[in-house]
Amino acid sequence: MIWEKNKECMPREDLEQLQLERLQSTVYRVGTHVPFYRNKFNEMKLEYDRISSLSDLKRLPFTMKQDLRDNYPYGLFAVPLREVVRVHSSSGTTGSATVVGYSRNDIKTWSNLVARILCSAGVTADDVIQIAFGYGLFTGGFGLHYGAERLGASVIPISSGNTKRQIQIMQDFKTTALVCTPSYALKMADVMMDMGINPHGLSLRFGLFGAEPWSESMRREINERLGIRASDNYGLSEVMGPGVAGECAECNGLHINEDHFLVEVIDPDSMEPVAPGEVGELVITTLTKEAFPVIRYRTRDLTRLIPEPCPCGRTFQRMSRIMGRTDDMLIIKGVNVFPTQIESILFDIEGTEPHYRLIVDRENNEDKLTVMVEAVESMFFDSMKKQRGLVEMIKKKMATELGISVDIKLVEEKTLERFNGKGNRVIDNRKL
Repeated sequence: MIWEKNKECMPREDLEQLQLERLQSTVYRVGTHVPFYRNKFNEMKLEYDRISSLSDLKRLPFTMKQDLRDNYPYGLFAVPLREVVRVHSSSGTTGSATVVGYSRNDIKTWSNLVARILCSAGVTADDVIQIAFGYGLFTGGFGLHYGAERLGASVIPISSGNTKRQIQIMQDFKTTALVCTPSYALKMADVMMDMGINPHGLSLRFGLFGAEPWSESMRREINERLGIRASDNYGLSEVMGPGVAGECAECNGLHINEDHFLVEVIDPDSMEPVAPGEVGELVITTLTKEAFPVIRYRTRDLTRLIPEPCPCGRTFQRMSRIMGRTDDMLIIKGVNVFPTQIESILFDIEGTEPHYRLIVDRENNEDKLTVMVEAVESMFFDSMKKQRGLVEMIKKKMATELGISVDIKLVEEKTLERFNGKGNRVIDNRKL
């Protein structure tokens, strides 16, 4: 059990003092060992050895994903390559891949932080964890694997894909915890139904999901269909991988491992901090990374900090589930629209399946959003009047919730693509 109460429940004053000391060390490390940061500091006439409070963080420059690409592959490493024991890469979901490195101590820290998150979600050394993330340059598989082993759990490194075999292994090996994307968990539920397998007859108790935005409605659907407690965890390759933040058993926000990461939430346009509790872009500074420290990394992920204390007793700040990204947020007729909003609406409508596709076009200089929705099989045997009634109900709910009108197209079950990894449900045909 990796329950580090002395760290996860430390008084805020002690935590902030620890963060300051580690920030000072990190800034000195990058200023003396990474030419990119040294040049940035010199351009800003920043005396990086004079960081005296956490408020000085705003004096430091932001780091962008393009900076990582421009310094491909090893330009941002803070240690010689001989001290790098692992190299990983981002999944390249929103562009070309970026390369990150880990020292031996970084791997130990990574393993411990992922184990900490698994433990907070309720997983113990007695669990059998099936990891259905891809292994390789993507950090998800190895990150969760090492964390699970650090916890002392039994690990099934099955990787992604081959869903029927995943389910067979789940039955035979008596898997108790599933690690994958939430959309793949729903795909598993679909395949189980096709195979005539009752998920409630499995040993499965926990689901630890990440790597894509998902809604509370989707969590309820997964919990009901698989008979588990689904929790969210967050990480990104550029900062470490999984282990940055995760939900405890309360499932009411993700605790950020603040003794290792200093976080800000900013307005992505003004780059100024948002008011407490408001939605903005998450910015992360690593505090303990040796091989690949980053300063004020703009994640492009949208979230908000939750100011209320958590009943679990942890004092680390919580953040809400990722709502989307600043670069995949849709602006339709001037209105910000997130796929997770649409997903939440569809989950509450009887007669639809939890699979959808968003298609954005521009016709006559006006944005048009079409939502392709899978309808249950029986709907296509009903009268056209019932189908039209369902379409009109969905359109009305969308207009009320989103503030814009959308077109709805019903398609048959299993028509839309299922995803083993990150779901890509948006097709934007506009020339923006």
